[in-house]
Amino acid sequence: MGEDTKVILVTRRTRLEALVAQYNTEAQAEFVIQSRGGDFNDYKAEFTVYQQSVMQVEAELRGFARLHRIEREFLPNFIFGPRDIVVVVGQDGLVANTLKYLSGQPVIAINPDPARFDGVLLPFMVADLKTVFADVVQGSYLSKQITMAKARVNDGQELIAVNDFFIGPRYQISARYEISVDVHTEQQSSSGVIVSTGLGSSGWMKSVVAGAAGVTGSEEGKVLEPMEWNSDYLRFAVREPFPSNTTGTELVFGILEKHAELELSSLMAENGVIFSDGMVEDVIAFNSGSRVAIGVSEHKGLLVV
Repeated sequence: MGEDTKVILVTRRTRLEALVAQYNTEAQAEFVIQSRGGDFNDYKAEFTVYQQSVMQVEAELRGFARLHRIEREFLPNFIFGPRDIVVVVGQDGLVANTLKYLSGQPVIAINPDPARFDGVLLPFMVADLKTVFADVVQGSYLSKQITMAKARVNDGQELIAVNDFFIGPRYQISARYEISVDVHTEQQSSSGVIVSTGLGSSGWMKSVVAGAAGVTGSEEGKVLEPMEWNSDYLRFAVREPFPSNTTGTELVFGILEKHAELELSSLMAENGVIFSDGMVEDVIAFNSGSRVAIGVSEHKGLLVV
């Protein structure tokens, strides 16, 4: 490995660690969970398995190269080197959250607890790491490209999504905005807009379409085919659009081709937000005067398989 190459190990807090941070001690966290009828032993078992997996991965990687460990919450401010190799130990969501901050660096995703996590984005076990990492160092590995989406706000802010964007109200209220696709424009009132990548097409987008199909009795909508992870287009769907004298329901579902953009202009005085991949703590305000354009990102995720 070159001197400028580092191995970045990405981890995240377990549920147990989050509870201890909230309630100050493990004993207090245990009291709260058990008083609510929960099984605190499950939290402890998850923590133990995860920590053991991370320790094994760390020990293996330190024999290869310089290692830098980073927790999920520090990803937005971390600068990855162009030659870095990234190893993620966690759930699918951690892999997705990591990919959005990269520019083509290969990601080796490790499933720390196969009995607990299905791991659609976690193709490897801890025992696979030594062989897989050696292949990546030598440049002899298979990978999947993952198309990402990009949101550009008129104040200069940008956000990347690996799964999907949500544009709408922070709380359970109606969002008011103007939506434009190609040459078509419409004012709408809804509970928000979802824009999905190929990777996210089997997640939130699928549930939105399935719910609408269930209401209308459409069988076709219930079996919406997922997109390929590297599909160079996006899908958008409007949640619960409300028809009125001033708001329409024509532009509620569609495809954004590679060079097309979905444009939204906020008509909300407050509580409008944009966030990606379920990270509600990392939002961009979307209030009156804000405009956002969403399309396919020029950056691709690279997941080692």
